[in-house]
Amino acid sequence: MIAPPGQPDPVLLRKSVAIHNVCLAIVGVVALTECAAWLYPPFAYHLPISFRLMSIPMALVVLLSAFSLILSLPGSQISSPILGLFPASAAGIIAAALLFKDSLGIAELLEPLRPEVPITGPLPSQAPWAFLVLVGVMVLVNTRKTILRYLADIFVSCLCVLTLTLVIESLFGYLGIFGLSSADVVAPPALTCLAFLTLAVTLRQTHRGVLSIFWGTGISGRIARGFAPFLVILPLVVEMARSRIVLRNLVPQRYGNALLTALAAAMLNLLLIVLAWRISQMEEEIHDLTLRDDLTGLYNMRGFYLLGEQTLRLAQRAELPFSVLFIDLDGLKKINDTLGHNMGSKYLVETSELLNASFRDTDVKARFGGDEFVVAGQFSLCGMELATARLQATVAERNAKAPRRFPLSLSVGFVTLDRYSQESLKELVTQADQRMYQDKRRKKVQRA
Repeated sequence: MIAPPGQPDPVLLRKSVAIHNVCLAIVGVVALTECAAWLYPPFAYHLPISFRLMSIPMALVVLLSAFSLILSLPGSQISSPILGLFPASAAGIIAAALLFKDSLGIAELLEPLRPEVPITGPLPSQAPWAFLVLVGVMVLVNTRKTILRYLADIFVSCLCVLTLTLVIESLFGYLGIFGLSSADVVAPPALTCLAFLTLAVTLRQTHRGVLSIFWGTGISGRIARGFAPFLVILPLVVEMARSRIVLRNLVPQRYGNALLTALAAAMLNLLLIVLAWRISQMEEEIHDLTLRDDLTGLYNMRGFYLLGEQTLRLAQRAELPFSVLFIDLDGLKKINDTLGHNMGSKYLVETSELLNASFRDTDVKARFGGDEFVVAGQFSLCGMELATARLQATVAERNAKAPRRFPLSLSVGFVTLDRYSQESLKELVTQADQRMYQDKRRKKVQRA
C-alpha cells in the first residue's frame, strides 16, 4: 500500500526500525565486551588496544543507554517507557560523574580498567557531554505531548551536532591535521557506541515530530533523504582539502582559503542546480498525475479540456480548421462481464495505442473515462475523414491478424470548424458525441 504524499512511507519506517535494532545490537556487543574485559582482565589482552581506552563507567553508560532504548521501544513485548527511565537516569548520573569527576574528587574510582590491564594514553572526556544530551533524548523520545515532542527534536538535533563534532574531531586527529593527534580523540569503542546510539534515537525520533519529514513519500521527504548526506559531507571535504592545501604549502594560505571558498560556493550552486532539476522533474510527474489517465497514459478529461482549449484558441487565432473526434469502444461491458476486467483493460490500452499511432503528437488525445476517447487537433474536414479511415483500417487489420472472440470495434463521430466560430470546446465535444451515437445506431441496424 502506498502512503499519501506527505505521510510516512510504511516500507521506509520498517527499514528504519530494522536499522535501529541493528544499532542497539552493535552497541550491546561492544559494551558487553568491555565489561567482560573488566571482569576477566586476561581477556583484555586479546582485544585491540583501542578497546583498552574505553573506561568501564563509559561502558556502563553505553549499556544502560541501550537497555533504556530497548525497554522504551514502541510495539515491543517488553516495552515499558516508565521502566526505561530508570536505566536512562542511571546512565545520566554516571555520565555526569565522568564529566565532573575531578571536582567531585572521585577520579580514582573511575579508572579505565583494572590496574593489571595496561592503557596507552589519556582518556578524553568530551563524550560525557554527548551522553548527557543522549539521556535527555531518551527521556523525551516517546512523549506524546506536542511541546515535549518539539523539545525532543531540539535535543536530537543537538545530539547529532555533538556526535558529528566528535566524529570529525577524531577523523582530524587520526589524520594529524589542525594540530590534533590520536591522543586527543575519544576512544574508538566509545565513539562507535555513541554514533550508533545517536543513529538509533534519531531514527526513533524521525517517526514523529518535525523530523518525520525524512520518511515522507512526497517531494519534501525525497529531497530531505537525498540531499542531507551531501550537506553533511560537503563541509568536511572542504575543510580537509583546505588543510591539505595549506599544510603542504601548495599555495599561499590566503589564496588557498579563497580557492576553497570559491570551490565550496561552486559545489553549493551545483547542489542547488541538481535540487532545482529534481524538483522540476517531480513537478512534471505531479502534472502528469493530475492530467493523465493512469491506465492508458492519454490525457484525462481535465487534461483534455486544459490543452484542447489552448489548441482551439491557437487554431482560431491562425484561422486554421479545427476538429474534434469522439470514439467509443464497442461492447466493453460485455467483454468485462465475459472475459473479466483485466481483459477489458487490455482492450482500452490497445485503443489508446491505436490513437497514438493514427494521430500526431501535437493532437490532444484523451480518455474521458469508461469506454470513451476523444481527439482534438487542427484538422480540416478532409484531414479528419482520412485520419478516421486510417484508424478504422488499422482496427480491421488487427482483427484480421489475430482473430478473437470479441473483435475490436470503434464507433466514431467528429465535427469540424472550417472557419471562426463562437462554439466552445465542450459544445464541439457534445456534437461529436452525438454523431458517434449515430454511427453506433447505424451499426446496430446493419447487424439486425
